[in-house]
Amino acid sequence: MSACVPTRHNRTSRSSRPPRASGVKRPHSPPPPRGGRFRIAGADLSASITVFLLAVPMSLGLAVAMDAPLEAGLISAAIGGIVAGLLGGTPLQVSGPSAGLTVVTAELIQIYGWRTTCAITIGAGLLQILLGSLRAARSALAVSPAIVHGTLAGIGVAIALAQLHIVLGGSPQSSAVANALALPDQLGRVSPAAPLIGTLTITVLVLWPRIPGRVGGSVRRIPAALAAVVTATTVAAIVAPGIARVDLPSWRSHALPEMPHGPVLALATAVFTVMLVASLESLLAAVAVDKLSADRAAGQTAARPAAGSAPPPTSATPALALALPSGTSAPAASLALPARRSDLDRELRAQGIANTLSGLVGGLAVSGGAVRSSANVRAGATGRASTVLHGVWVLLATGLLVTVLEWIPLAALAALVMMVGIQMVSFAHIRNVHKHREFLVYGATITGVVLFGVLKGVAIGIAVAVTVALHRLARTRITVTDQGGRHLVVVRGQLTFLAVPRLSRTLGQLPQGGDAVVELDGFFMDHAAYEAIQGWSTAQTAHGGRVVFTGRSGGRIAEPASAAHSCCRPWTPWRNHHCHDEPGRVPETSHALVPGPGPALGKRSTGTGRIRRAAHTGSTANTGSDGSTDRISPTDRDANRPADHPADRPASHDASHDMTIDSPDNAPTPAPAPEAPRLAGGNRLISGLSSFQRNTAPLVRDELARLAVEGQRPSQLFITCADSRLVTSMITASGPGDLFTVRNIGNLVPLPDAESGDHSVGAAIEYAVDVLKVESITICGHSGCGAMQALLGGEPDREAPPTSLWRWLRHGLPSLERMASRHHAWARISGRLPTDALEQLCLTNVVQQLDHLRAHESVARRLAEGTIRLHGMYFHVGEAQAYLLTEGASSGLELDEVFDRVDPGDAPGSGELERTGV
Repeated sequence: MSACVPTRHNRTSRSSRPPRASGVKRPHSPPPPRGGRFRIAGADLSASITVFLLAVPMSLGLAVAMDAPLEAGLISAAIGGIVAGLLGGTPLQVSGPSAGLTVVTAELIQIYGWRTTCAITIGAGLLQILLGSLRAARSALAVSPAIVHGTLAGIGVAIALAQLHIVLGGSPQSSAVANALALPDQLGRVSPAAPLIGTLTITVLVLWPRIPGRVGGSVRRIPAALAAVVTATTVAAIVAPGIARVDLPSWRSHALPEMPHGPVLALATAVFTVMLVASLESLLAAVAVDKLSADRAAGQTAARPAAGSAPPPTSATPALALALPSGTSAPAASLALPARRSDLDRELRAQGIANTLSGLVGGLAVSGGAVRSSANVRAGATGRASTVLHGVWVLLATGLLVTVLEWIPLAALAALVMMVGIQMVSFAHIRNVHKHREFLVYGATITGVVLFGVLKGVAIGIAVAVTVALHRLARTRITVTDQGGRHLVVVRGQLTFLAVPRLSRTLGQLPQGGDAVVELDGFFMDHAAYEAIQGWSTAQTAHGGRVVFTGRSGGRIAEPASAAHSCCRPWTPWRNHHCHDEPGRVPETSHALVPGPGPALGKRSTGTGRIRRAAHTGSTANTGSDGSTDRISPTDRDANRPADHPADRPASHDASHDMTIDSPDNAPTPAPAPEAPRLAGGNRLISGLSSFQRNTAPLVRDELARLAVEGQRPSQLFITCADSRLVTSMITASGPGDLFTVRNIGNLVPLPDAESGDHSVGAAIEYAVDVLKVESITICGHSGCGAMQALLGGEPDREAPPTSLWRWLRHGLPSLERMASRHHAWARISGRLPTDALEQLCLTNVVQQLDHLRAHESVARRLAEGTIRLHGMYFHVGEAQAYLLTEGASSGLELDEVFDRVDPGDAPGSGELERTGV
């Protein structure tokens, strides 16, 4: 008998999250620090130098692009590295001047001046601290990816257009549209020096990561951005000494913030815009760093056997080419580093603190950067020390390397920033949004950002996204087919009030009193559509018609499983059984008006019942016009739906949209009370027992009552390992009364020896064979058996007192000897040799224990009579695949010991191997 239990979905409420003091790590929190001291590893030191060499030219370039004081870029890089590095929730993320705020900051400087812009940065930082304290970081990522990537792409287009003017030797205009319109005039009066230096910079940036050979592998350790700026600076010093260069003013003239002047609403909008763009850029970069870290850890784990080999390149961000070449390998010190996850709220608070301090000392707005962070990860950083040290190096360079920095041509920095802007338009993102049919939202956001600015562009993107969503929600296709006296109405899409006029018109055109089948293919129905369908169904039935509501597969909604299938699908819902003990969990078993069989919408034959809204309960009631009620069990619905049905996947659910059949008075049904929270691991037993009583006991109570009266009459003795991963009733599709099971460490059968035997296993064998009269005995081994692993590891120290475990494992020593013996053929599995010694021993042990089993007197007598059969079985846990020993080998004949794969279509007597009883 197969036991079916309702699937439980993994929906975690806020109340179920472990407290911070519990020691349980949350999904997006970094591992706790190992000590209170600030540790600096050698890998962090080298990575910090790499990021420093990249950050200096980029910081200067972004300051030039924003028309801000050049020292402001260095200040924000130092504060972003030190402050955000120390306090942030993403240890490997490197913060600095925000590329995404280039256009916004440039506009603010032009409108309000530099000092008011610093005050706006302070306000944005304080707002970030507030939002981080309110734990709103995760909500920021709820914005459609098409809008986020479209915003960044639009900013990238605006950056590239502005910097192109500087590369051509001119000055950028106030907006992206003005830059595009002024480009023909700029091309007409171009000077040769700046374009040549810019072209040289771009050429080095593109070709540096592609230098081949051993020499290329060595020079690629230098960041491409640094190599390009140094090359351009050297060439400019020789061939164009009069070209415009970086001019770092004296620190004595550095401007600090002032009280903002201007309209309050405009200033508030500016603060919100800076906060929004900086936060989104930082949080997206943090998620990208998580992926980079995970990819690096996976690559290093895979490459660990080959010492010294470089980890495989990743493609998490297109800016990687500017950060660190793909051929650069991480230092060996980082090989053991586990992938870290970001605490996004902590990261948002740290970014807010960094922005507040940066604004106070006259720096640019700060955000996490994909380019710098990618360089940090690929350079082998192991912790936040790399980020902090990079900020220290920038701070030292600001005071000590002013003369060197002033040799850098502005055209080289502009070319560098222009390439960053171009790479913000990611073709990978374009392909992704196109695949998800959101290119319209992406394109509208880019256009809005380029034409009207960041905030208005985001608003346009959100408006388009909402419009597209409403269009898809309202797009309902209704077709009617005459099937010879009966009409089939097929409704594809969601049923909302927008579809009610068309639905009512279509249903109204059907002949009154006729038979109809309504096939609903959607997962949502609002109250207006519910009333329309209910009213039509009642009227149709009143005129003598019959209405049947079905799902997409054609099965009647709320029809018991037995009517559509001969038996339920065993263990389909079991795969999520571990979710039942989560706090506040209410099993989802009512599938009213969702795609596929399962929703309850009408009476099984006439559809005269009324529809009511219901919370999730253990069963659904079908009430006909006569007032009779049929209880539909959770299994009835689960058995009718496919294994990959959306209801089988963890998802959020709005119970207010569920509908079942109600009695004519339409009385509401109260929602069940939530389960009590699980306090500790010991209460999992109580939770599981409660779940059994609630969901499974009603299904098996009649069968167990029969077995209680008749007694047990199992047909099989099943001897297997005590490993918790082996669920015997699942892998044999059996239920109560089917198996007499003996479980022990290593599925061992001790020989019936008076001195060394084990009376427990021997008694179970004797009882099963002589009293229960079982027809077959199966010995089942499994992959990854810990007992066999212990045997392979050798016996313990003989001078030490033997433990209970080793006194038991001595019964497995004959299996070890059999595997090493030349007198026995090696066991094979499905036509191949075992993958390793452990699998070989697991297979050999099954054969050896069958020999031990035959030595028992009761078994030998039944074998001689021909009234019992023996089976050897091997279960591969990772593959969920069963293998059976050939009949000849399990009968004791001298044949190869071959375990043959059991396929889904196999049946007893269907092939040369008769798989009786398993």
